[in-house]
Amino acid sequence: MNTLFKGFYPAIALASAILICSNLTLMSQRQNDYSQLVELFEDWRDFEHPPVLHGAPDYTVERFEVAYPKWQLLRDRLQAIDPSEWPIGQQVDWHILRAELNGFDFNYRVLKPWERDPAFYQSIWLKKSDVPAHEGPTHHAVLELWTYQFPLTPAEEERLLGDLRVIPPLMKQARQNLTGNARDLWITGIQEIESQKTYLSVIEEKLGQNVPEKIKAAIEAAKSSTDGLVSWLKDEAPKKTGPSGIGKEEYSWYLKYVHLVPLTWEDEVRLLKRELDRAWSSLKLEEHHNRSLPQLIPVSTPEEYTRLADRSATKLMQFLEEKEILTVKEYMEPALREQLGSFVPEDSRNFFSIGSHHDPTPLFCHFYHWFELAQMREEPHESPIRRGALLYNIFDSRSEGVATGVEEIFMHAGLHQDNPRAREIVWIMLAQRAARGLGSLYAHANLMTMEEAGGVHTEWTPRGWMKTEKELLMFEQHLYLRQPGYGTSYVTGKYLLERTMADYARILEERGEEFTLLRFFDELNSIGSIPMSLVRWQMTGLDNEIRNLMDEVP
Repeated sequence: MNTLFKGFYPAIALASAILICSNLTLMSQRQNDYSQLVELFEDWRDFEHPPVLHGAPDYTVERFEVAYPKWQLLRDRLQAIDPSEWPIGQQVDWHILRAELNGFDFNYRVLKPWERDPAFYQSIWLKKSDVPAHEGPTHHAVLELWTYQFPLTPAEEERLLGDLRVIPPLMKQARQNLTGNARDLWITGIQEIESQKTYLSVIEEKLGQNVPEKIKAAIEAAKSSTDGLVSWLKDEAPKKTGPSGIGKEEYSWYLKYVHLVPLTWEDEVRLLKRELDRAWSSLKLEEHHNRSLPQLIPVSTPEEYTRLADRSATKLMQFLEEKEILTVKEYMEPALREQLGSFVPEDSRNFFSIGSHHDPTPLFCHFYHWFELAQMREEPHESPIRRGALLYNIFDSRSEGVATGVEEIFMHAGLHQDNPRAREIVWIMLAQRAARGLGSLYAHANLMTMEEAGGVHTEWTPRGWMKTEKELLMFEQHLYLRQPGYGTSYVTGKYLLERTMADYARILEERGEEFTLLRFFDELNSIGSIPMSLVRWQMTGLDNEIRNLMDEVP
């Protein structure tokens, strides 16, 4: 070999080795950089929003056959990121993204709302949800009527026109996509699609007389296509004979890997039975304690309801501030007062309006929801991953659990000292939520039909308050059959909130620090609407639940 090159090849090998090591180091750094997680989150959310087919979101089999391999690449990118050395808050964000990716996988493999659930194609929402996103599976191009202010500006007319034009091609696509055999979902879903014509008429009423011809035509096309889908659904209904529940095993998988709830189907049954027993027995103890007091008399006029609701809202806000329950922000009371409701005639009252016409204060505690939504709007979270609504209702244990939990927490903290009979309403509401959750568990295990699950819901709600108005019963059981885990999240989330409070208080006590509700709720509120298992980890440093949820990372 030419002496000129004697040392050349070893030098090249050494340089190459150094370069490879350098590149591996840089790759490792990139894969462990939080900014890479944020970039992946943005790519994931772009991917999750479906492409458009003939003017509507594409939920066809062909789209998912193309999409699923791309989802696998996104999942692989997440698994390549090692967050173990990050601050807890950033590790939490990694788990949030993992849960959302698992949610897509579950919908693709099991839930398949675009195939099994006609209500998935319901396209008009009159009101804003009280949680970060609509409850239950919802398609990506719904018409949010509550976001429009009438009379419309020219720009808003164009936006409405665009929303309306989605409906006909989506109704047509639904007839292609809906191949499932889930009878209860199918039959009840027909009513959801039928309601769409009513909602279209509401839009017409809001538009008034001077409606542009192109919007009139779009409404008529939406009505006609809705009628066509309803007719087809009814024709197909006799063929639908299969179960609508997803089964115990898939339900437990969904809890664990998507909603990050550290419980199985069996665990939730035990917990809800326990809470149902506790609610009934506590109600009877309250009734005994209050036996010498006059019964609450429901208001009977609109004026009485307005005065009662105003007093209750004032009482709640003063209690939260004066008793130092949480830091009251300037946006909280306006958010609450927008939701005070109105008088409902006695023969039209459902479960919640029965209670609110006796004393709305317990229900207004549940409206903690609106504090959270106002905070999301006024004080967006520093993490882009937590700034908006998590997908697939992953927020349910946090949103519904806290809203349900504070009903009892505020009661124990002294909210109803001036009106002990209101404590009875708290226990009645807990019993109702435990009963309806139990029914939903049995329906998902295919041990009961939706109607039979509604029987559990009705019979185990005290004082017959679920027997007065059937629409709420159908709405709730249908929703919980459509969205696994939601029906139980009120009670399971409350339990996880109480568990978090217990751990948080114990740790402070061990440190010799004082526990206060103000400190607890302010820290809770700062974390955002994420699963309670992740809230607990961030508030306490205890990661045992998350480790258990990671034992078989899919």
